[in-house]
Amino acid sequence: MHFSLANVLGPLLLFVPGVEARLLNDGNNDGELLPSYDYVVVGCGISGLVVANRLSEDDVSVLCIEAGAADEYEEFVQVPQFVGSAIGSKYDWKLKTVPQVFLDGELRTLPQGKVLGGGSILNAMCWNRGGSDDFDSWEMLGNPGWSWKDLLSYFKKSETYTPVDTREIADRFSIDYELDVHGFNGPAQVSYPKYFYNQSVNFFSSLNLLGIPTAKDPNDGTTAGASFIPTALDPKKQTRSDARRTYFDPYAARSNLDVLTRRQVTRLLIEGVDNLPVLNQSLLDGRSIRASGTDALAGGLFGEGSMVPPPVRAPPPRLRTRETIPDSLRITGVEYAANETAVRHTVRASREVIVTAGALNSPKLLQLSGIGPQALLRKHGIPVVKDLPGVGRNLQDHFLVGTFYPYNNVSTSPARLSENATLNDEARQEYYAQKRGPWTAGSPNGVAFVSLAGASNLSTTIMQDAADQEPGRFLGSDTDSSIVDGFAAQKDLLVRQLSQTNNAAWEILNNNVGSLTVALMRPFSRGYCEINSSNPFQPPTIDPRYGSNPADLSIFVEALRFNRRILDTPPMVELQPAEFVPPREADESALLQLVKEGIRTEFHPSGSCSMLPLENGGVVDPALRVYGTQNLRVADTSIFPLIPAAHLQAVVYAVAEKAADLIKADRAKAMSFGNASTVDSNSSSKLGQPLTSTVENGTWQYANTSGTPGWVSILPTPVNETHTVISLEDLAHLKSLIDRLLRYFNLD
Repeated sequence: MHFSLANVLGPLLLFVPGVEARLLNDGNNDGELLPSYDYVVVGCGISGLVVANRLSEDDVSVLCIEAGAADEYEEFVQVPQFVGSAIGSKYDWKLKTVPQVFLDGELRTLPQGKVLGGGSILNAMCWNRGGSDDFDSWEMLGNPGWSWKDLLSYFKKSETYTPVDTREIADRFSIDYELDVHGFNGPAQVSYPKYFYNQSVNFFSSLNLLGIPTAKDPNDGTTAGASFIPTALDPKKQTRSDARRTYFDPYAARSNLDVLTRRQVTRLLIEGVDNLPVLNQSLLDGRSIRASGTDALAGGLFGEGSMVPPPVRAPPPRLRTRETIPDSLRITGVEYAANETAVRHTVRASREVIVTAGALNSPKLLQLSGIGPQALLRKHGIPVVKDLPGVGRNLQDHFLVGTFYPYNNVSTSPARLSENATLNDEARQEYYAQKRGPWTAGSPNGVAFVSLAGASNLSTTIMQDAADQEPGRFLGSDTDSSIVDGFAAQKDLLVRQLSQTNNAAWEILNNNVGSLTVALMRPFSRGYCEINSSNPFQPPTIDPRYGSNPADLSIFVEALRFNRRILDTPPMVELQPAEFVPPREADESALLQLVKEGIRTEFHPSGSCSMLPLENGGVVDPALRVYGTQNLRVADTSIFPLIPAAHLQAVVYAVAEKAADLIKADRAKAMSFGNASTVDSNSSSKLGQPLTSTVENGTWQYANTSGTPGWVSILPTPVNETHTVISLEDLAHLKSLIDRLLRYFNLD
């Protein structure tokens, strides 16, 4: 008899009022969680909420766990005027790099969202995708299905695009859109402010005089040119359109979705491996110890002790040494806690665990769980369950250098609001009364993505020097050979891209006050992120190694020289800029010194769990599954093999949308009764396999296709009668459904 208990009992929840998605963040509600979910998502930022939302569209149970709190709709979060104000707040991880020895020896801050919605709460709201070549390069690096053409549908799926509301504004600021590259029914609101600073017109005109074209739709796959980029902005409310308010709040009525905040996942639970991070080395030398079981039904179907087996048993679970760990690991759940001293809790995942903790915390979690470079894990006493040298490596970032050329001939600018309390109060009243005015225009929308070949007469020399580099020369002497091979392939693509006039080398961020900040879009420098102890509550060691590859510093100097050319054009002279930083008399040596002292992050770390072939230092395959695992995926900026020339949030939404479809596709393949719930077929105890049962003396004995035995007590049944019964996965799902019903009727 072929049926699914989930399909039979799931609809019953529709008739139970009040059973809905729960935002669990009162600090004392771990007991309200189900013991098992189909999917557990680690990190409820952009990617985590997108994946959790899409998976919970189906009849499965989903839990998303977030280390931070939910925001409280504060003005500094919601109102565009205060863009950037959440950085350094309680919603920020407040991470720092190690001293940057290739610059000035000082550390840098690396703001990252520690809040429901992640970086979409902290960022500058800019919405652009990068160019077609960015994603075609992903495919060329060994990732079929990740080209621009493949991702375009997911870019469209994630957004509701609203054009500017008047033709006059569109013409003045060169804003247009291609109908077939935008979405008009997605969760994320993408639109424009209700106020525009005229300085952007001068800026664009100057760039055009220097041969830099205007890209009227910056999201059509074009990466080089001036453009007025849209923002993640609700067009009616003129408030931030973040992942929480677009992918969670409107779907809170779903009964199969739980979101737990203020809880940090401390490690992954791996079948057959009790990978506690602090272990006596003697245990790693092959001594047998008793470990807690990690099967999907550990503790009994209806709680501890409810499943009483007969006296004859398989051998007790044992901590596996590296020699006994299977080649394909099954993740059975996660461990989490509120803080370092709090009780550790566990929750099971019957299908998959999806890690979406970001480029700095995702590799950290893998490493804490025994998945990563073996030398690093052994250094901190963590059993090596999977030696993956690429975990935490290939770290990339867009890094920027601030400039300041204050305009002395402007009628209005953002600086006037901060200098004039009366003007600012008027703008505030206009915003709250009409949703218009300067307070809607906080993001640096008028930007330019400039090609090296189109802006510098030294481009050929710089690129030839980069092409001639030995791939491992600037990566560090301890870099694994697979990572060197991976960078060699990346470097070839970077040289090709940067030699073309239709690919951006840097971005110019125009803030309408006089700052033309330059940010490197295609860095050659590579860094790393790794644990510095086995304590999950210690921040990781982060070294972006900014400027470690001299090609990056050469490009920065050319970018600053190009700024000087911009300031010399008649449209910019009209604004009467003063050259303060850098001063006009600065020579190449002075510019290089400014670069080394001024480099900061543009808040786009990525690449630390790269989607690359294993032999090229990869961590995940094109299905985003971690190499050597059956049911563990990573789906955030850490999987980017090459950082796109863009602000990253639009890319993250698209990647997460695709990730959800990949997961759903695997589930669909497993839905035929008898198929395993994961793609790997080597595990000794799989969910989703049919169980063949035989009744002996009133005890129903079952075995899956691998022959692993188990027992469920039932009433006496005729001896030696054989049945095909439900799967382990269905049993776990049944327990989850019953737990919800019991909790609602206060019977638990």
